[in-house]
Amino acid sequence: MYVGIDVGTSLVKAAAFDERGRVLGVESRRTRLAVRDGRVEQDIDEVCRAVDEVVAALGVTPRLAGLTGQGDGVWLVDGDARPVHPAVSWMDGRAAGVLAGWMADGVAERVFRRTGSGMFPGSAGPVLAWFDRHRPEVLDAAATAGYCKDVVFQRWTGVRATDVSDASVPFLDPRTRAYDTGAIEACGLTHRADLLAPVHDPMPLGETRGEIAGLPAGTPVAGGPFDLPACARGAGITEPGDGLLTVGTTLACQVVTDDLDLGREPAGLTLATERPGRWLCAMPAMVGTAALDWVLASTGLSHEQVEDMLAESPPGANGVRILPYFAPSGERAPFVEPGARAEISGVSLETSKADLVRATCEGIAYAARHCLDAAGLSGRLAVCGGGTRSEQWLRLFADVIGRPVRVAAPEAGARGAVLAAAARLGVDLDVEEWTEPVAGCDPDPERAGFYAAGYADYLDRVAHARDRWRNS
Repeated sequence: MYVGIDVGTSLVKAAAFDERGRVLGVESRRTRLAVRDGRVEQDIDEVCRAVDEVVAALGVTPRLAGLTGQGDGVWLVDGDARPVHPAVSWMDGRAAGVLAGWMADGVAERVFRRTGSGMFPGSAGPVLAWFDRHRPEVLDAAATAGYCKDVVFQRWTGVRATDVSDASVPFLDPRTRAYDTGAIEACGLTHRADLLAPVHDPMPLGETRGEIAGLPAGTPVAGGPFDLPACARGAGITEPGDGLLTVGTTLACQVVTDDLDLGREPAGLTLATERPGRWLCAMPAMVGTAALDWVLASTGLSHEQVEDMLAESPPGANGVRILPYFAPSGERAPFVEPGARAEISGVSLETSKADLVRATCEGIAYAARHCLDAAGLSGRLAVCGGGTRSEQWLRLFADVIGRPVRVAAPEAGARGAVLAAAARLGVDLDVEEWTEPVAGCDPDPERAGFYAAGYADYLDRVAHARDRWRNS
C-alpha cells in the first residue's frame, strides 16, 4: 500500500493506493485563505494539522509516502519549520509593484533568460524582495523561505530541503540544476540567499521521526515534485510534446520538452524534472475555475447546474464573450500582466445566465489553448482537475483545443507523488497501469472549426487588452 499527499491551495488530500494503482481511500480537509487588500495568506500550522489529519484518517500503514503540494509563494519558517509569518500564497498581490519595477528596468527578463521561469507577484523573487524592503525583521527571524510541501517534509523528517521542481521558480539554473547566483543577485537578494533550502537532486528523501499522523516511525517519505510536475507524472505525461491540462483554481498547462528555450516571451515556467535534460514548459495561468466560481456566485447558480447551463446555451454563447482574467494579481501565463482584468462583452437584456456560464467556460478554454500553444503542445493531451467532471465542459475543451483529450486517472497529484517516491526508493511499479486514462473525448470537426475562428478573435482581444492593462 502507498500513500500520496497533495497539499492544495484550499484542499489538503491524502490517497491510499494498492500495488496496481487503484485508489483504496481518499481523505480531505479544507483549509482557509485569508484574503484582504490584495494579500492572500494561509496559516501554516493549520495546513500542517490538516495534512496530519487526512493521513491519520486513512488508517493505513504504507510502504512509503510521497508528498506534493502547491508551488510558488513563500512559506517563512524557523529552524524547526515553525511559522514566523503566515504563508504568502502564490495568489498574493502585495509584490505587484516590485514586479512592475523589475519589468520596466529589465530585471524580470534578465532572470528569465537565466532560469527560463517568468516571475509574477506571488512568486518567491518579488515576495522576498517585498519583505526585504518593507518587513526585513520577518526575514531576519526566518531560517527558511521555502515552499509548501517542503515545510511538511521538514516537520515529518527533520530534513531541510527542496527538490529541483520547486527550486525552479524562479532561481534554478535549468542546465546545472543548482541555484543561479546571477538570478538571485539580479533580484537584490544575495544577502538573503541562505534562506533558500538546499536543493536535493535526486529529490529529498527521509523517514518519519517517531509516529506521525498515524504512520510508524521510520516510514520512508519523499519530498516532491510539486503539484504541476506531480500531476504530469500521475497522468503519464513524460514524453516530449505531450501535455497536461489541469482545470483547477489555476489553469495549469504544461508540455514535456527536451529543448530548453530561454528565448521565448518571458512568461511561464521551465520546471526541472527528475530526469536531467528533460523539462516541463509550464504555463500556469491565473485563469481557472475561480473565474467560473465568481460567475456562478454572481448569477446565483451552483456547480451542479453547470452541465445544464452549457447544454442550454449554444457555441458562441449568443454573442457573449469573456476574457476571464479575474485574479487580483493579474496574469502570469502565457504572458505576464499584473494589471490584467476580466472583460465581459456582448451582453444585452436577452442574455441568459446560461450564456454567461458558457461564455466563461469558453473563455477559460481559449486561455487553455493559448497556454498549450505557447508551451509547444504537439503530442497527446491529458486533462485532470475538478473542471473535467463536467462532460459538456470536457467536450468544449476538446473542440476549442482541436485535439483529443484523455482524462487522467483519479488523484493525479497524489498518484504522481507516489510514483516519484517509488522511483526514488527503487520500488518497481507498473507505470502504464498506474497512469491508464479513465475516459476521453474527441473534438467535433464542425464545432472545432467554429472555435478556431473564435480563438483567433480571442487572441486579437487579448492583444488589444494588454495595451490597455499596461496603461491603466
